[in-house]
Amino acid sequence: MGLPRLHKRSCARLALAIAVTIVAISAAPGPASAQSVSELESKAQAAQAQARELVERIQAQTGKLTVRREQAGAAAAREGELSSTLEDGRRRAAELQAEVEDARTRLEEARARLKRSVGFLTRRLVAIYKAGGVDALEVLLDSNGYDDLAARAEYLDRIQDADAALIDHTRELRGEVASELASVAVARDRQAAHNAEVESARNEIAAVRAEAEASAAGLAQSRSSHEAALGELRARIERWRTEIQKAQRISAAAAQEQVDEAIGEWPIPEQIVMCESGGDWGALNPSSGAGGAFQILPSTWKAYGGKGLPHEASPAEQIRIAALIWADSGAAAWECAA
Repeated sequence: MGLPRLHKRSCARLALAIAVTIVAISAAPGPASAQSVSELESKAQAAQAQARELVERIQAQTGKLTVRREQAGAAAAREGELSSTLEDGRRRAAELQAEVEDARTRLEEARARLKRSVGFLTRRLVAIYKAGGVDALEVLLDSNGYDDLAARAEYLDRIQDADAALIDHTRELRGEVASELASVAVARDRQAAHNAEVESARNEIAAVRAEAEASAAGLAQSRSSHEAALGELRARIERWRTEIQKAQRISAAAAQEQVDEAIGEWPIPEQIVMCESGGDWGALNPSSGAGGAFQILPSTWKAYGGKGLPHEASPAEQIRIAALIWADSGAAAWECAA
């Protein structure tokens, strides 16, 4: 980079020796620091593997939890439907039971009525028997003319018909009520059997729902436990990373301090600076355009973020750019080190 060189070979040899020393110092941090960083990195890698395993478990549990919750929801919905059906069935059974009770009451009333009718007829027949019966000839002889005779005969017929009709009607009524009672009782028993089936189905689906809910709760608790463990593990990984970075920074700082002691106040070996420019911040090579104390080419200067021309920049800016070049290329970037 730049100006005519004096004692080029001796400068190059000295620069090369210093560069080798710097590389050796930078590449060999203290044994305790290297061991600490290695242990921390090993721990962090193991923790990351555990974290990946926990993530897989959490994902699997989340899938199972979703399935279980869906099963519990479906079972709860079915349980609600069966409960509604059972409630309607019980209401219908109660109505049928009321109808059975009503039919029984009416049957008892019909039986009582038939008993009274039979009793009445029996008593009348006994009375007729005791009176010697009804003599049709006497009725005819006692009648006052044909019309009276016809009326008396019709009256006797009506009495007989009424007696028979009363008995028949009462018996028919009793039969109808008994049939109705039997029919309602059958309907009630069928409804009761249906209710029992619905209740059994509801109890079964309730058990399924309870089991699914319990399983979901267990999965949720296990997932929460694993998530907590994962959070703690990630926190530890982050702490170890911070410690690694800190240890690496301390190691780099220690190495840089040793390099600085070997280099002096310059960011590159002083011998190279003296060979390049004699330490002149405003030095300029008219043929190549390299400038400043470190004889940096304008293209290289711009590539590392420099503004303007190297020889016109402040010493601090020249030192900053030279340090970046040294960090990337070392002594190879300067001809005096060749």
